[in-house]
Amino acid sequence: MAIRYILSEYMEQAMAQALYDKLEDGTFAGRIPSCEGVVAFGITLRECEDDLRCTLEDWILLGLKLRHALPVIGDIDLNKEPIREPVDAM
Repeated sequence: MAIRYILSEYMEQAMAQALYDKLEDGTFAGRIPSCEGVVAFGITLRECEDDLRCTLEDWILLGLKLRHALPVIGDIDLNKEPIREPVDAM
């Protein structure tokens, strides 16, 4: 049985949607359109991408904690309630 890391997959699919712009001053701005408010800036494209990934991670964790509706990305819906199995089933 393959192990599936849902949050990691969600982040990777969201990052695949990232859009970057080079600003007039030579720095970069990045955003993920499906994740409202997830934006980042950096001196280099790599720095911008790293900052965008950190911002996305914080955005997801805060959204989960506050029970905000998060966008379905790919086939991953983080809004579903987890299925809990009885402990004796393990």
